[in-house]
Parts: sequence; C-alpha cells; structure tokens
Amino acid sequence: QVQLAESGGGLVQTGGSLRLSCARSGSIFGINVMGWYRQAPGKQRELVAIFTSGDTTTYADSVKGRFTISSDRAKNTVYLQMNSLKPEDTAVYYCGATRFGQDYWGQGTQVTVSS
Repeated sequence: QVQLAESGGGLVQTGGSLRLSCARSGSIFGINVMGWYRQAPGKQRELVAIFTSGDTTTYADSVKGRFTISSDRAKNTVYLQMNSLKPEDTAVYYCGATRFGQDYWGQGTQVTVSS
C-alpha cells in the first residue's frame, strides 16, 4: 500500500503562485510513476506533471514553463511549484503514484485561481 497526502492548495489571483506538497508513506519501493494530476468540474482527470523512471519529467503542454515538479527524497515528498497561475488552472489537484501496476491517489487539494 502507498499513502499519499496533499497540501498547499488555496485561492490565488491570476498571475499568482502556489506550491503543492505530496507526502508519501507506506510501501514506496517499486513506485515507477509519481506526480500530479488535476480534475476541473465537468472534466476528466488529466496529467499535470510526473516523474517516470526515476527523474524523467513529463509536463502537460498547458503548464510547461509555468509549473515545476520536484522531489525531496529524504522527506519522501513531491512538490509542484505553480507560477503565473491562470483561471483555467482551477481544479482539484491530486497526487498520484503507480506501483507494480496499481494506481494510488491522495484525497486531492483544491486550487482556485480568480480572475
């Protein structure tokens, strides 16, 4: 089992910044995908930024140049630094991990960007 706990969401104005954190615990050995996803009202969950095969990063085109994923292995924490936020970034952000083909999710944290 993998446990994921997000924090850091909130309300911010257009152009502002937020940093999300995801603390992971449990059986972290074997995790080969780890990162951030989001789901806006009425839309499907989508990839935002992930680590694969260790340190390889993948970003959604819509966030490239604005968001940065990073990790602190000593703290077992993954971060998402979000800059130049736009109203269309408003969503529930989920931390996700894949371990031996099984997907795990955190409870989600709301990010709201006001115009």
